[in-house]
Amino acid sequence: MSGSRLNSEIDRRTFLASTAALAIGHERLMNSVGEIEHTTKKFSTVGALEPRGKAWPDYDRVIVIDFLASPGYFNYPLNPPLNESMIANAIESGITAVNLTVSGSDFAGTVQNIAGWMDRIERYPEAFSQVRTLDQLLAAKQERRLGIVFGFQDTTPFEGGLDEIEIFLNLGVKVTQLTYNIRNLAGDGCLETANGGLTGYGHAVVERMNELGMIVDLSHCGQRTTAQGIAASSVPAAITHSGCNSVARHPRSKDDAELRALAEGGGVIGIYLMPFLTPGRIPMRSDVLDHIEHAINVCGEDHVGIGSDLSTTPIDGSDEYWARHREFVSRRINEGVAAPNEDPDILFTVEDLNSARRMELIADGLTGRGHSGGRIEKIIGNNWVRLFEDIWVA
Repeated sequence: MSGSRLNSEIDRRTFLASTAALAIGHERLMNSVGEIEHTTKKFSTVGALEPRGKAWPDYDRVIVIDFLASPGYFNYPLNPPLNESMIANAIESGITAVNLTVSGSDFAGTVQNIAGWMDRIERYPEAFSQVRTLDQLLAAKQERRLGIVFGFQDTTPFEGGLDEIEIFLNLGVKVTQLTYNIRNLAGDGCLETANGGLTGYGHAVVERMNELGMIVDLSHCGQRTTAQGIAASSVPAAITHSGCNSVARHPRSKDDAELRALAEGGGVIGIYLMPFLTPGRIPMRSDVLDHIEHAINVCGEDHVGIGSDLSTTPIDGSDEYWARHREFVSRRINEGVAAPNEDPDILFTVEDLNSARRMELIADGLTGRGHSGGRIEKIIGNNWVRLFEDIWVA
């Protein structure tokens, strides 16, 4: 592509991104992203099937970060619109901020996703705020709103370019996973048997993300892509949502060598709350704690956090939810993007953490196993804060 054509394409994409961002709230945009249900400014707490547990006494005082989550239903087909219950749970969760996946399959679709979430944040200022900086994170905590950090779970929105990275950063995308489960232009995902590692383009993406202050996420990446991504990054990397293969082997989880290299580079592993923790059976809180404790033993307490891969709204267990879950998993299996052990008959949750206050229940569980308050603060939030301080340039 000639220089003039390249510049023209970049200008077009910048204009598209700017136009979409400015258009939030307009009727035409809302017709394209789906109308959000009306909610009032007063919310009641909703938590169907919520397990009971002791409150951790310091929970409401500390910064709590779930670095892969959503206020709406997640891992669920059709992504139903936000309603009063979802917004109530987001507030009552006590979570300070989440890494919200906004990536689509291409540039234009991703811009539309971002614009839709900008609109939601603008519509419900009592509940949400966008977080791009540490100051905004601290403000979200003080104002008791759920801070939303835009993130990608794939580099496909960049469409093979590098200038697109800065465009999305300017829209608030602060973390990007290099691959999903399968191969893309940046490298091989965890389900690729070839295990081909990071490509030349992938190296260029990591370099540009480092320059701009965008967190490099290696969660769904294959073994070689993970190892090479950690080595290629000049700043600490992240594995925002995964588990420990030494506790239970699964392609979505990581080996000790990967965890150790991540920690040596200053990075953070977020333990997920998914069935992959215990392939073949329903995971419980004790299983989550086992993975957290193993990660602490391998990485040290300064390099472990939580990335649940869930919604702040607990699963209601209704017949409709089960039907949608089975539809979602079956579609992923048919498309070849489902990880092993994704089961239509096992929900994406941890049974006794199916609560808006799940992070508090994790903190309480760690207390019960003898971990100090200072360590727990790191696990449920402060380690992510330190990573932000290391990487985010603005």
